[in-house]
Amino acid sequence: MIRMLVASALLVIGVGLIVISSLGLIRLPDVYNRMNAVAKSGSLGLICVLLAVLLLLPGPRTVLVGLVAIGLQLVSAPVGGYALARAAYRAGSPLADSTRYDELGGRVPAARRRAGRE
Repeated sequence: MIRMLVASALLVIGVGLIVISSLGLIRLPDVYNRMNAVAKSGSLGLICVLLAVLLLLPGPRTVLVGLVAIGLQLVSAPVGGYALARAAYRAGSPLADSTRYDELGGRVPAARRRAGRE
């Protein structure tokens, strides 16, 4: 009974984080903020869902597959998010209007924020 309640809570939290991540894709102003939302909350949501599956379907094979999937998610999602954001930066994707300082390029003038980096 307790295991079912904990698994249900993990599922609700995981699905909630995935929904928040998808809303971030729609609402956030630029590609860099969107990458951050997906890499962080989407990964944590998936990990919560996988932990819930581990609780609902206990067994050696499920535990092994679940832990491998969680480990791969923890390793690959931040690296993938960073690589995509770096590719967007190199392609000249414009920064949000609220960005005041570009860590890779220095201070950002207002005209270049909207126009992108030529």
